[in-house]
Amino acid sequence: MGQLFLPRANAIARLIVVGIPLLAVVSAAALFAYARSDFWTKIDTPFDQPVPFSHKHHVADAGIDCRYCHTGVEQSPFAGIPPTETCMTCHSQIWKDAPILQPVRDSWQTGRPIKWQRVHDLPDYVYFDHSIHVAKGVGCATCHGQVNEMPLTWKTQQLYMRWCLDCHRQPEKFLRPPNEVVSMSYQPPRDQLAFGKQLIQQNKVHTAGLTDCYTCHR
Repeated sequence: MGQLFLPRANAIARLIVVGIPLLAVVSAAALFAYARSDFWTKIDTPFDQPVPFSHKHHVADAGIDCRYCHTGVEQSPFAGIPPTETCMTCHSQIWKDAPILQPVRDSWQTGRPIKWQRVHDLPDYVYFDHSIHVAKGVGCATCHGQVNEMPLTWKTQQLYMRWCLDCHRQPEKFLRPPNEVVSMSYQPPRDQLAFGKQLIQQNKVHTAGLTDCYTCHR
């Protein structure tokens, strides 16, 4: 009777037995790494906007406070995008004929809001309240980076759950005095951990429930 299997059949079988699981593991690892890459999460990638708004020009150069445009940052769950009226408070007087601001003037004349792209956009299944973070001493730059240096706006953090949990597990590492929340030049003290623990008491941060699922998923 002739030989049923080729001499290399054992080698092929071993390759299949070892290769398929190995390929699955490598593929899963590659997908995992890609999902957390700066390319996928758009870290340091400026977002295209209807108007190329520069935080650097408005904040660092002109000295405008964050809360002038983001009026709800201290009371609302959302920081809010300023209405066209806020822009036109200044730009009806300065740069009023600049071609780059034509979309702003069109919005003002028609009453249709400008369709800005949200840079920091959390999934719908995540509950986030901007005001509570501000009230407890989380600085703007902690999450948004040095926006005062950005000619165009981009993300500096991935906004994944593990990043949120780093702060929720050890808030003392990140808190600052409430009057320094909007400061872009604030530098933490050398004894930040000890100082942060004082701020936890002072700002009444209830650490016991910070890592409960219900805190962020409601």
